[in-house]
Amino acid sequence: MLNFSKINIIIIYLIFLFISFFSILNLQNEESLFINKKVNLGLDLQGGSYLLLEINSDPLVKEKIQSKVIPLKKLLKENNINYSNFKIDEKKLSFDVSDPEKFELLFFSKNDNLVNPYIDNYNSHELTLEKTNDTINISFSKYGLLNINNSALKQSIEIVRRRIDDVGTKEPTILQRGEKRILVELPGLKDPERIKNLLGKTAQLNFRLVSDNNEFGTEKLVSEIGESLNVSKRIIMSGDNLVEAQPNVNNQTNGPTVSFSLDRLGAQKFGRATSDNVGKRLAIILDGKVISAPTINEPITSGSGIISGNFTFQEATDLALLLRSGALPTPLEVVEERTVGPDLGEDSIKSGVISLIVGFALVILFMLYKYKIFGLIANLTLIANLTMLIGVLTILEATLTLPGIAGIILTVGMAVDANVLIFERIKEELKTEKSIIHAFHIGYTKAKVTVLDANITTLIAAVILFAFGSGPVKGFAITLGIGIVTTLFSAYFLARHLTSLIVLNKKEGRVNL
Repeated sequence: MLNFSKINIIIIYLIFLFISFFSILNLQNEESLFINKKVNLGLDLQGGSYLLLEINSDPLVKEKIQSKVIPLKKLLKENNINYSNFKIDEKKLSFDVSDPEKFELLFFSKNDNLVNPYIDNYNSHELTLEKTNDTINISFSKYGLLNINNSALKQSIEIVRRRIDDVGTKEPTILQRGEKRILVELPGLKDPERIKNLLGKTAQLNFRLVSDNNEFGTEKLVSEIGESLNVSKRIIMSGDNLVEAQPNVNNQTNGPTVSFSLDRLGAQKFGRATSDNVGKRLAIILDGKVISAPTINEPITSGSGIISGNFTFQEATDLALLLRSGALPTPLEVVEERTVGPDLGEDSIKSGVISLIVGFALVILFMLYKYKIFGLIANLTLIANLTMLIGVLTILEATLTLPGIAGIILTVGMAVDANVLIFERIKEELKTEKSIIHAFHIGYTKAKVTVLDANITTLIAAVILFAFGSGPVKGFAITLGIGIVTTLFSAYFLARHLTSLIVLNKKEGRVNL
């Protein structure tokens, strides 16, 4: 048990040195990064913003229910069912039918061979259908609404992530909370208002023609410079056809612009629309507001264009970012907002470091007093343990939070606990064993089961906390879990090897333990 082969010794110390190397990377300056890896500080340690967003799926439900109108009317006509009083509400559509029995047979007959979205959707429990005399009401079921919410939430999380990544925020935390909410934590964020503005825009972009007259099929919109325009409701092209958008500067006016490029289908639509409407104005509309309405001087068939307007360069940059990241499926509302200042985070770091130093110093003094030379070995392996813990966190580029520091402090106690169990067991064996080597061998062997049981049960608790916890709880679970693994490595490889060096040299004498 105390004998180590040369290959085992080499492997043990190579593992230790490799992991410890990464912990040193945290001392690098930002200007001279050797390897770009380090432990990131969480929101509670370096300050930043906390946002809780909620999707508003009502517009999406309305859009989805409206999309059922055309296939439904087509279905009724194909089956010679007369209808009247067709109404579209926010969340349902209703109409009267001349032959309710025929309609009911159409929708509820199991042997019906008709293939249509309404029968398929009804059978999949997406829609509910209610019949009151001759009036039919169709709306989404609870299952259908849940599917819409889940789809919108997942898409929103992805787009929020794209927008925040484009801004350059380091180590953001973006998580789903419940059925409709998104948690966003942005450590070190210096401009929270800009992020709020970016996340608060759905970025629904479309191109529509401006009409000279107040014709049917137009609506009045006001541009950003206050000009009232009659804009056609017919959308020539939407933002779905954009593949790239970048901020630029107009060479003639030196004003900021946004250049964009389109996919093949978008280029065809845009080229056809600009060819047929030379001399007319084209309104570029973002979230229902006209951001620019230039005149079409010539056909644009290249699949690229420029959006100009009364922008600052920051606004042009943000507009390009919104267009690149895509439109949100539903509006997002900020339901909770917190800002942690860097001073508070600095105080938290100081408190955590002081706690760690005080606890570490007391443990070192106790171990030296209690176990003499073997206490020194325990202290050396404790330092090695913390070094490896920081090294693993650096390899994972983990985010360290205040609860994470608590996990590190707890690791110190657990690492010492493992050595105390081993040394106390060895003391018991020394009372009956004449051979020092055999006593240490038996002590390590018998203590191993107890140490493993204690650490494995704690590791299970850490895994459960990580699986079901969130935010700070996960940070605590990560440091605690990694600390348990490094504790076992340091106690049963590093400490045991250093102990063997002393015991094997004093095998004929006595040791003070």
